[in-house]
Amino acid sequence: MKLWGKFFLAIFALSLLSYGISGTAYAAVEPLTVITEEFYGEGNTITISGFVKNFDASDPQKRMDVTIVITAPNGNLVTVLQISPSSDGNYSDSFTAGGMINAEGDYTVKAKWGAQSNQTVFKYGGSTGAPPPVAEEQEGTTQTQVVDEEPEVDEEPVMESSQPVCGPGTVLKNNVCVAEQQGGGGCLIATAAFGSEMAPQVQFLREIRDNTVLQTQSGSTFMTGFNQFYYSFSPAVADYERENPAFKETVKIAITPMLTSLAILNYVDIDSEEEMLGYGIGIILLNIGMYFIAPAVIIFKIRKRK
Repeated sequence: MKLWGKFFLAIFALSLLSYGISGTAYAAVEPLTVITEEFYGEGNTITISGFVKNFDASDPQKRMDVTIVITAPNGNLVTVLQISPSSDGNYSDSFTAGGMINAEGDYTVKAKWGAQSNQTVFKYGGSTGAPPPVAEEQEGTTQTQVVDEEPEVDEEPVMESSQPVCGPGTVLKNNVCVAEQQGGGGCLIATAAFGSEMAPQVQFLREIRDNTVLQTQSGSTFMTGFNQFYYSFSPAVADYERENPAFKETVKIAITPMLTSLAILNYVDIDSEEEMLGYGIGIILLNIGMYFIAPAVIIFKIRKRK
């Protein structure tokens, strides 16, 4: 009897152990994962990857893109990416460190897929602020002359002082150094409404942003503040558009007047900060009139007649 008792006790213990191991293994597969390296330096390739457990390419409700939002150490928005998972649920995207990623510190990477979310952190070593590579090549070609003609080397910065030299992560636009825009940040609501990033309406918004608004310092400043506000809610709205066709059509109709008002920028020449501010404020007031003042006046008149 004692031998049989020990045998059954051993079987029971093995069953509990195997149940615990299988439960731990199952729990290790998170619904949504996001992975990066722990540290990146200037010019390194930042790779963001992960796995969507419930992704199903055959189900319209389960083949959504993964939205990646990267924020700087001070909480400012850096960039937004939309990545399409492969058929097995894995996703990945890469870009070069620099541009909006320039301050030293911890950057937060938040991933969102439907109702699932997860996040990770990577550390960036900071930008050096060194001169562009072109300047370094010029110094290398005149290295033999520097020893004999030092005064000429001192005079070169004076001759080029009329045009600013932009550091890494910035580009020269209209004689002003502005932040270089990282790829991937798109209009999530319009993309979901019209079904593709290649839709004419989405490409029109992208061209207005890149070729007109971001060509001036005031436009770049506006886009920085606007992106901070816009990307705080747009991923949730875009997800709901994909889940609800009726809401998607409503959004498509609602943003059409805004697209029409922005078309004005295609017919004007904006060559200065003053013109950008003037046309920008005018279009903002026009949209406020269309979306708020006009409906309020109509509602007021209808109630007055009753």
